[in-house]
Amino acid sequence: MATHAREGWIHSDGLRLRYVEWGPTDAPAVVALHGLRSFAYTWEPVALPLADRFRIIALDQRGRGESDWDPERRYYTADYVRDLEALVDRLSLPRFVLLGHSMGGSNALVYAGSHAEHLAGLVIEDMGPGASAGGAGAQRIRRELLATPSRFAGWDEAAGFWRSQRPNVTDAAIAARVRHSMKQVRDGSVVWRHDAEGIAASRLAATPQQLVDLWPHVLSLRIPTLLLRGARSDFLTAETASAMVQRNPVIRRVEIPDASHYVHDDNLPAFEAALQAYLSDPALAAWAKGGAR
Repeated sequence: MATHAREGWIHSDGLRLRYVEWGPTDAPAVVALHGLRSFAYTWEPVALPLADRFRIIALDQRGRGESDWDPERRYYTADYVRDLEALVDRLSLPRFVLLGHSMGGSNALVYAGSHAEHLAGLVIEDMGPGASAGGAGAQRIRRELLATPSRFAGWDEAAGFWRSQRPNVTDAAIAARVRHSMKQVRDGSVVWRHDAEGIAASRLAATPQQLVDLWPHVLSLRIPTLLLRGARSDFLTAETASAMVQRNPVIRRVEIPDASHYVHDDNLPAFEAALQAYLSDPALAAWAKGGAR
């Protein structure tokens, strides 16, 4: 099994962006997009059980992980979609399955709306129309962005902050957040790897147009789509998830028990089981057999 991560780089809008991948390069590809303050390596626990059959490619979206920060703070859906287009072009990817969590799910839906010919399937983790614009989860994220310190005295304080923000995720998920979203600087303090101020400013000042109305993209889907909702999510409501399925029959919804908005962190076994079942679906059989050809 090819479980060792490999890292590569692409360029988009003058920015140097890192991607991480697992699995054989000639296997069918799954491209994964993380959430607002996350990073490519958040997908490692998801990728490892798949790496014997699939090539999983995760992008550090602009301003996150080891990717460049955007000096113009262009952290909106259209910008992320351009970066995804650059990744697909740079790697010469054939048809692939696109997976996105939260902000990454929004980016995935918009990409699917204009690039359906590239996609064999789509997996959306806890994102849907209106989720970013209002509701309890959106308000919680706004409060978190406003209350996030720019630096911490040391690693223990940094880890304590992440635990206060995500009290229900596993210790492994907290350790991954500390390792991949933070770094120690010369004076011994710990700061963010991602552009915390720029991302927060863009998100808090976003207009409705910049947040994007996802309904047209949801309704235009014509590929097998899996919607994974955390049963305890405060972000994607059960009502919105139900409406997505009712209004577009290509969408299949799976509720992941004991999971909040951070579904694959909260209940990885159930998330993985649903994803594995989807990737084994007969509707994707030709893609899965075809590999990178």
